[in-house]
Amino acid sequence: IGRAVTLEVVQRGFTVAATTRRLDALEALARLASGPGRVVAHVGDVRDAGRMAEIVDSIERLHGPIALAFLNAGAAAYTQPGRLDPEAVEDIYGVNVFGVANALGPLLDRMTPRGSGQIAVNASLAGYRALPRAAIYGSSKAALIHLVEALRFDAEPRGVRLQIVNPGFVSTPMTDRNDFPMPFLMEADVAARLICDGMLRGDREIAFPRRLAMPMKAMRLLPRWLYDPVIRRLLRQRRKG
Repeated sequence: IGRAVTLEVVQRGFTVAATTRRLDALEALARLASGPGRVVAHVGDVRDAGRMAEIVDSIERLHGPIALAFLNAGAAAYTQPGRLDPEAVEDIYGVNVFGVANALGPLLDRMTPRGSGQIAVNASLAGYRALPRAAIYGSSKAALIHLVEALRFDAEPRGVRLQIVNPGFVSTPMTDRNDFPMPFLMEADVAARLICDGMLRGDREIAFPRRLAMPMKAMRLLPRWLYDPVIRRLLRQRRKG
């Protein structure tokens, strides 16, 4: 998703300071990009808080104030029935929650004093409510949703817009490993256009596809005594299928 969003943003004329752990991946991304914008590389691991602070400082020193940040790093792990791997929890939260916080903190430190800036955090529809096998991944995304919504109370009056991106299933190497049905699976370039459109509109939440997002939103309103039997029934149907 990050690669597709980068390519889309470059086509729209922006300079993108892209970050990942490998320089060769960033160089390959820069070669793919075409349009009036460009890609500049800043190598780093989101799990390294010090390095992320250095990257934010370097971007602003070399390229000027960051107008829009898309915090997209993510990893997934699915639980097996009756089991929970503490190391998997640490690994997934280390990327999905602490990795985002490691970038979000320095960005807010820069944007808040100047009273301008925009930060979009990529979470997931899986963060709306508990789903089978998604105890680790879903709860990490729920944490991001809560984090962004809570920070808005202080950030928005100070001129910093916070957005949450809640995609459904997007075709990526991560979803290629999934061994369960993925309704309304979409290509990454389609998702990227929806994300960029929402970011430029300033939407508080960018949730898609609508055919999945709307039922998931509705399920958040169901009481526990009704929600649990619905999910169990869907599980039984999937096992029979």
